[in-house]
Amino acid sequence: MLQINDLVYRIAGRTLLDGASLTLPEGARAGLVGPNGSGKTTLFNLIKGEIPLESGSISLPRRARIGAVEQEAPAGQQTLIDYVLEADRERAALLAEAETAREGARIAEIHTRLADIDAYSAEARAARILTGLGFDHTAQARPLQSFSGGWRMRVALAAILFSEPDLLLLDEPTNYLDLEGTMWLESYLARYPRTMLIISHDRDLLNTAVDTIVHLDRRRLTAWRGGYDQFERQRRETQALQEKMLKKQIEQRRHMQAFVDRFRYKASKARQAQSRLKALAKLEPVVALVDQTTRPFHLPSPDKALASPLAVIDKVSAGYGGPPVLSRLELRLDHDDRIGLLGANGNGKSTLAKLLSGRLAPAEGRIVASEKLKVGYFAQHQLDELNPQRSAYEQVRAALPADTKEAVIRARAAQLGFPADKADVPASELSGGEKARLMLGLAALEAPHLLILDEPTNHLDVDAREALVTALADYDGAVILITHDRHLIETSVDRLWLVAEGTVRPFDGDMEDYRRMVLRGEISADKTDEEGPGSGPAGASKADQRRAAAARRVELQPLRNRLKTSERRIEELTARVSALDSRLADPELFTRDPDKGAELARERARTVEALQRAEEDWLAIGAELEAAQAAGE
Repeated sequence: MLQINDLVYRIAGRTLLDGASLTLPEGARAGLVGPNGSGKTTLFNLIKGEIPLESGSISLPRRARIGAVEQEAPAGQQTLIDYVLEADRERAALLAEAETAREGARIAEIHTRLADIDAYSAEARAARILTGLGFDHTAQARPLQSFSGGWRMRVALAAILFSEPDLLLLDEPTNYLDLEGTMWLESYLARYPRTMLIISHDRDLLNTAVDTIVHLDRRRLTAWRGGYDQFERQRRETQALQEKMLKKQIEQRRHMQAFVDRFRYKASKARQAQSRLKALAKLEPVVALVDQTTRPFHLPSPDKALASPLAVIDKVSAGYGGPPVLSRLELRLDHDDRIGLLGANGNGKSTLAKLLSGRLAPAEGRIVASEKLKVGYFAQHQLDELNPQRSAYEQVRAALPADTKEAVIRARAAQLGFPADKADVPASELSGGEKARLMLGLAALEAPHLLILDEPTNHLDVDAREALVTALADYDGAVILITHDRHLIETSVDRLWLVAEGTVRPFDGDMEDYRRMVLRGEISADKTDEEGPGSGPAGASKADQRRAAAARRVELQPLRNRLKTSERRIEELTARVSALDSRLADPELFTRDPDKGAELARERARTVEALQRAEEDWLAIGAELEAAQAAGE
C-alpha cells in the first residue's frame, strides 16, 4: 500500500531522514513513534506531498485517497452533520448529479454506485461518529462557528473518519479529545477497514488500535509487529543483545590490538601481527541501541504530611455567574488520596480542579481546608500564558523568594530539566514538551501537599509520560488527575470520581468498567446510572459516614505500609538480579574463574526464587487490602 524507499530529508541544515525505508501492506494499522522533534510530522507532510522530496521515493497505488485532519479548524454556518457528510466527495458529487441527470442509463449508473458506497446509510454513519466524539443529536444540527476551536477540530476528525480514505494519516488525534472520546476512538480505529498510520504518544491507543509499530530513530524507520508493549519489550531485548555484542567486540579488539602491539616488530610473529591488523580493520563496529535520555520529572514531596482531611467540601455549588456548573458537592480529600476525575468534557472536571486549588470560590456552601495546605496546580491552558520572552531561569527566579541565591535558582532550574544550556532559552523557543515540563515543575516547586494536574500529557512523548508516572509514584502528597491518557490514570490513581449531571460522586469500578460503559453509551453529558453523592447506609448522617471512613483508613494503614515494604523488596531484588546478569554476561568469567561463575549462577537462582516469593506476597497483600476496602464500603 505505502512504499518508502531510501528517503532523505534535511531542514535548516539538520538531517531528519537519512535512507529511511518502509513498506506498509494494504490494511495495515500502524503507529508511528519516536522522540519529539525526530521528524514524524515532517514524514507525514512528505507522504501527503506537501513538501518536496530531497531524494528517495514514496509510492502509493494509483488513485489511492490520502486522508488527514487539516491544521485549521473548520468554521462557518454549515451544520456539523452536513460538514461531515460532504467529506465523502464522491457521494456528494453523485447526489448532485442525480438531481440533474436525464439519461436513464446514467441515472441507473449513479444509483448503482450510490448503493455500492453505502450512500443511503451515510447520515446514520456520520451521526454515529459525531456521537462517539462527543456531539449529541442537538449539537450535530448546530453551525460549526458556534463551537470553540477544540470542538471544531473534533468535527474535522469526524469528517476524515467518515470519508474512509485508503490511507488514513492521523497526527496526535487524541489531543483534542477527552477520555471518553479517546476510548471511543481506540475502539473505532481497531476496526478501521483500510490502511492507517497514526502518530501518537498514547500508550493504550498504540496497544489497542494498531498491529504494527513504526519506530523513527536515528533518522531511519523500523517496523515492529504488535502493539506498543510488544515493541518496547522486543526493543529492550534487541538493545540488551546489542550491548552484549558490543562488549564482546570491544574485548576482541582489545585482545587483537594487544597481540599486534606486542609482536608487530618481532620477525617471527610479524606475519601474524599483520594478519591481526587486517582483521581489526575489517571488524565492523557494533552500534549499541542506547536510547535518548529522557529527563526525570522532579515533584518534591511535602516536608511534613498534614493530618487528614486536607479539605472538606460541604454542600458546595460553583459556576461562573450563570447557572451552577456543579452543585450538591459533598466530598472529602485526605492526605494520601490519588484520585482520577472521569466525565465528558464540559461536565465540570476543570471547575472542580479550580475549586480545590482555590482559583474559584464556591457560589454556595463552604470548603474547609487546613491553613497550612499548599496546592500545586497545572492546567493545559497555562502553556499559552507563558511569557514568550522569559526563560526557564527567569520563571523559577520569579517563583522563589527574592533573596534566593543565584546558584540555588540555577540548581532548581536544572532539577526541572533545564540545565545550563537550556535555562536561559526564551519560552518562545521551547518545544511544547519543554513548556509542559517547565509548568509542571513550577506547579510542584514548593513541595505541595496536594498536586492537581489538568491534562498534563498533551505535549509529552511516550517516554516522558512514563517519567511522569514514575515521578507521581515517588511523590508522597495527594493527587487529583484529569487526563485522557488511560495508562496514566491506571498507573497513578487508586480512586475514581465521576463528574456528571452537575455533581461529583465516587465511581465504583475500574477503567475497564468505565470503558465498557462509555462504549455502550451509558456515560455521556446527560446520562448516568451512578447513585448520587453521599449515598450510604440508611439513617447514617454525613458526619457518621465521614467518621466511619476515617476509621477504615486508620485500620487499613498497616496493610498499605506492608504493601509499600513489599514493593521496595521487589525493587531491591530486581536490581540484584540485573546486577548478577551483568556479571554473568562476561564471556570470560567461567574460563577465568569457574568457581566464581558457578557461585554467581547459584546466587542468581536464589535471588530469582526470592523475587518470585516477594511478588506472590505483594499480590496477596494487595488482594487483602482490596478485600478490606470492599468490606468497609
